[in-house]
Amino acid sequence: MRIEDEIKQKRFSSAQQKAILNIMFTSGWMLGRLTSFFKPFGITAAQFNILRILRGQYPNSMQVGEIKSRMLDRNSDTPRLLSRLLAKGLIEKKMCPNDRRASNVYISGSGLALLEKINRHQAELDSMLNLTDEEALLLSNLLDKARG
Repeated sequence: MRIEDEIKQKRFSSAQQKAILNIMFTSGWMLGRLTSFFKPFGITAAQFNILRILRGQYPNSMQVGEIKSRMLDRNSDTPRLLSRLLAKGLIEKKMCPNDRRASNVYISGSGLALLEKINRHQAELDSMLNLTDEEALLLSNLLDKARG
């Protein structure tokens, strides 16, 4: 559906304003769809992001600050998200031997298994955008250009 119909606004002051509002609206729409997708797995999109980051470093650990710097939403409360993942047994934390104030964070076997389970539903995730591969690459390139 067109953004004009979604927000019931016929005119915009500029094409740039329309694009900005469309990105904001689409972001909320996508987060809602991702929330529904991840709910049966017992995690949030932000928790999934952390698990993917940790899997990329597996079997090595990462410290909280490094995880936060790689998050899609850098405003996330990373320590709170890590606490919830720890309570679910999806990650492990160990005191850093060189700095007692820091922790080394690892993805657990259960975390790896959950990501594998989610990966079996990748086609469902990929279809959320309703775009061809070519269109998805074009959109991604345009978004990169907008931020650059």
